Amino acid sequence: MKQLTATMAGTVLNISVSEGDSVSAGQTVMTLESMKMEIPVEAEFGGKVEKVDVEVGSFVNEGDTLVTLGE
Repeated sequence: MKQLTATMAGTVLNISVSEGDSVSAGQTVMTLESMKMEIPVEAEFGGKVEKVDVEVGSFVNEGDTLVTLGE
């Protein structure tokens, strides 16, 4: 399993995928809000969403796991 992690601290604004969805590299999986800017989080690799580890409104720190992907 591979994990997508936050590249900066912020609040989860929206989540574009659900558990069981297939994602491609480069696909936006969620948007974070930090310092009044919206930052898209893109999948670095493709796979199937095993778990969405955060909820809309959650505050995340840099390095926190956002989504866990399987093969």
